Amino acid sequence: MTVLANGGTHLSGPVLVIGTGLLGASIGLGLRARGIDVALSDISPSTEAVARDIGAGRRLAEAEAGFAPQLVVVAAPPDVTASLVAQALEDWPSAVVVDIASVKAAVLADLQESGADLSRYVGTHPMAGREKSGPVAALGDLFMSMPWVICAGEHSSPDAVKVAEALAIDLGAVVSRMSAEDHDQSVALISHLPQVMSSLVASRLQETPPAALALAGNGLRDVTRIAASDPKLWVQILSGNAPRLVNILHGVREDLNRLINTLENPTADGARLDMAQLISEGNTGQARIPGKHGTPPQSFVSFTVLVDDTPGQIARLLTEIGEIGVNLEDLRLEHASGREVGRAEISVLPSKMHGLVSALTARGWKVVE
Repeated sequence: MTVLANGGTHLSGPVLVIGTGLLGASIGLGLRARGIDVALSDISPSTEAVARDIGAGRRLAEAEAGFAPQLVVVAAPPDVTASLVAQALEDWPSAVVVDIASVKAAVLADLQESGADLSRYVGTHPMAGREKSGPVAALGDLFMSMPWVICAGEHSSPDAVKVAEALAIDLGAVVSRMSAEDHDQSVALISHLPQVMSSLVASRLQETPPAALALAGNGLRDVTRIAASDPKLWVQILSGNAPRLVNILHGVREDLNRLINTLENPTADGARLDMAQLISEGNTGQARIPGKHGTPPQSFVSFTVLVDDTPGQIARLLTEIGEIGVNLEDLRLEHASGREVGRAEISVLPSKMHGLVSALTARGWKVVE
């Protein structure tokens, strides 16, 4: 039986967070909400002060004599992560040290070259974030139900791995275990490639006339949402995982060349079949992305409800769906261009759709199947 410390947490604390940007401050907020003592340290005094002011922890400089953290979390950019981990292992000889950098193999290689004792080190990566950066964007529940990858090295002790997993569990994350190499191969495809493709598409919009942009719907917004990410951070991420990402981009380039060749003569024999195959291949790949509870997205069916753009309408719609007794599986909102009305795309189990549509229609909602 697992005995929880500190009123229901796996960590007993204190915890030292080095780096108080979005993720570091969010970790501090989440742990403080669980009653764990958190100290903060950042190379930028102003960033550290903001993190302290929002309640993410107290300044390390204010810690009492003899302060000895159970855990040190290095939440710094990838290019300085290894040096900060090595320093933390030296400064805090009784603490487990983890990092949360988004690339793992390069950090581990640098640490191995440094000669540091890695028995107390565990590489980790919480798969959570926002387009916004800095402690002002931090959220205490940022990691709730999100994957948190534990990349234990060959020298990581079982006790250190247990503490690293406790951090993820106390923040509400779902623990996943991978080697550093498998992790970097995975994120190159599911995280780094989408960022690159989103940025490339968004870059095409720089000279687009406002009248054309006014026609944009959720498709363009979905594709370009993460293009608002921090360039400085992504330079480090892409550099740190370049070999794995390049291999994927070679495949993308082949597909683009294939499409360009087809579209240069779209009426040629086989051209339409080639276009259809390209879209169909995308269908197949998209269908493999897990949906709610790990189920395929096709497990649900969708319909649209027109919602007046006035205060309280979305809340009323959700309340009435609950009153009807149907569990909402997913919800997407879209504004209708030029009209004071929104479109709420509702996803439910197939067996619930007909009854819900009928009930909402009877209550006066405008439903589009």
